[in-house]
Amino acid sequence: MAKCAICGKGAHYGNKVSHSHRRANRIWKSNVKSVKCIVNGTPKRLYVCTSCLRSGAVERA
Repeated sequence: MAKCAICGKGAHYGNKVSHSHRRANRIWKSNVKSVKCIVNGTPKRLYVCTSCLRSGAVERA
């Protein structure tokens, strides 16, 4: 699973809890996209989460 190059957000692990309170392992995957960004004046392909894209933390190429 990819991590965000800006904030480091990746997969979160925890328990899925049913109505009868039985527990099973579960993964919540973050919404990470492969985006072409401008880094030091040159376009580069990075993995960036959508919250960083919305906040304007990256300059799209």
